[in-house]
Amino acid sequence: MTDVRQTDGNGAVVAKLFRSEQGGHEQVVLCQDRPTGLRAVIAIHSTALGPALGGTRFHAYASDEEAVDDALNLARGMSYKNALAGLDHGGGKAVIIGDPDVLKTEELLLAYGRFVASLGGRYVTACDVGTYVADMDVVARENRWTTGRSPEQGGAGDSSVLTAFGVFQGMRAAAQTRWGAPTLRGRRVGIAGVGKVGHHLVEHLVQDGAEVVVTDVRPDAVARVTARHPGVTAVADTAALVRTPLDVYAPCALGGALDDTTVAALTATVVCGAANNQLAHPGVEKDLADRGVLYAPDYVVNAGGVIQVADELHGFDFDRAKAKAAKIFDTTLAIFERAAADGVPPAVAADRLAEQRMAERTPAAQWLRPTLDGAPATPEAPLGTGLV
Repeated sequence: MTDVRQTDGNGAVVAKLFRSEQGGHEQVVLCQDRPTGLRAVIAIHSTALGPALGGTRFHAYASDEEAVDDALNLARGMSYKNALAGLDHGGGKAVIIGDPDVLKTEELLLAYGRFVASLGGRYVTACDVGTYVADMDVVARENRWTTGRSPEQGGAGDSSVLTAFGVFQGMRAAAQTRWGAPTLRGRRVGIAGVGKVGHHLVEHLVQDGAEVVVTDVRPDAVARVTARHPGVTAVADTAALVRTPLDVYAPCALGGALDDTTVAALTATVVCGAANNQLAHPGVEKDLADRGVLYAPDYVVNAGGVIQVADELHGFDFDRAKAKAAKIFDTTLAIFERAAADGVPPAVAADRLAEQRMAERTPAAQWLRPTLDGAPATPEAPLGTGLV
């Protein structure tokens, strides 16, 4: 997936969508509700496999342009993620601009929910950075296309549980490929970011017998992990972590974690983490391969969360969702094998497999087409029953 930030630099959304090689998004909606302070971007990259599915990020962006770029990149990533996760969903993403600690109110979330509703099912939302299960319960009061709700509201709850489980499965596949056994026992794993997903990943690794080193910008997040697991050690920051002798580096915070400086400093020979859009720019995947680092593509291994929320649309069953997330192990192994056979980095092999699925199955016209009685097919076909 090429990063849309590598465009002509004039910052125009139209230029990105219609004239750049990295465009191709089906729809971008700029949303504003002045009474509540809501400013948001909803990006739909593809509905080739079905309704676009992806979370809502609430973040204090440095500029509106940066927010648009993030929505476009994340939506594109969701198309690839959903395709390789075997879901009948395309890719979409939303960002709400601003500091959630300052701006987030019930009224703002309700206003956002009305914008999601206006898309009539083309976009299904969920949690992401800065939004939580309680927020989705509020958003769902204004539309039926909201997942990641609380169990009390008929939802699946915290999707970070299966996100971490899926990353662990991808890490096991990387260990199988690199060291010949699907276990992290005796390996040192460094995790950058032990928040919603990272602290669950620590649990899996400790249970598997790994030595774990962590860092986070929030001291309380680190304290929570080290208090629960006294054997886990902490370092000051990400720069210190990547220079620590590691077997595996797991970026689990925001995107762009694998830039030129980080890749040059890496001691780990495997990179596998939960963060989205880890490659800071095109070419990083080749730099990793040239240095002998096995990279597990982020959107493949972190798909457990979207598998969980997609299952919610059909009446959530945790065991069913977990069984599907466990297949991330097999998918990651297949990507490593395809990469070796084609002589390309795993990120390229993953893109090829995702693009192949999107090209071969395009039922978008079916789910958008009205039924024989004239009613839209969208509300019922993709979502089934059980939604508010």
